[in-house]
Amino acid sequence: MGAPCPGNPNALGTSRTIIVDPVALPRIGSIQYKTTLALNDHEVALTFDDGPLPPYTNRILDTLAAECVKVTYFLVGRQATAHPDLVRRIHNAGHVIGTHSQNHPLTFDQMALTRIEREVDAGIASVQAAAGDPRAVAPFFRIPGLLRNKQVETYLGTKSIAVWSADEVADDWFKNATAQDIVTKAMSRIEAKGHRGILLLHDIHPATAMALPILLRELKAKGYRIVQAVPAGDRPKTLPEPQQPALVADAGGGWPRVPASACTMR
Repeated sequence: MGAPCPGNPNALGTSRTIIVDPVALPRIGSIQYKTTLALNDHEVALTFDDGPLPPYTNRILDTLAAECVKVTYFLVGRQATAHPDLVRRIHNAGHVIGTHSQNHPLTFDQMALTRIEREVDAGIASVQAAAGDPRAVAPFFRIPGLLRNKQVETYLGTKSIAVWSADEVADDWFKNATAQDIVTKAMSRIEAKGHRGILLLHDIHPATAMALPILLRELKAKGYRIVQAVPAGDRPKTLPEPQQPALVADAGGGWPRVPASACTMR
């Protein structure tokens, strides 16, 4: 089992890590590929797509920290640019950061190669810039909507980036999904896949944030262990928090405001 969890001796924790080399394992996830992580019986790897987005990413990070569970995030470039503080919090909490394109278009299976290249490369550059250190970003990519095709996979292969699918999904993006719906689908599908797998979730939905504590309790109660996939090579231990613009009091007694000198046009 993993190291003790400060403040929570009964935490689910993270039992072990698996090093993923994109050359040896270029495509991951049995939903779409013949290869996936080498998980043992009752081992699960948790992944989160589409963020970061407050307050839901914050809530999910709090839940993971309370249980000392480490996961993999696939961040959207424009979201990372908007919330660099959350990108750095994710890394500093011990999670792995992969990428998920710049704008999350649900047309990767139809786009011309030039646009695929722009979406992939801009997404990586944006997340690296938000992190403040390119070494904090793993060579892991998940195609938006899992809309794969050979052209996308070949391009990612030329950049030595592992393409991630999943072994199970919990349909947490459905408009009317409740927390219990998400937990029920996640558990039943993990069990149906041989009591193991990579679970795909999203950290931008309130229902997912509410479901996660329940899901972690269910996994622990049924004897599951959490495994984290990590890239080969060194990563920075911590990233400095981005500097936030100072707030100044409004002379008219209203809300504090950001000084004009700290604002930029978009």
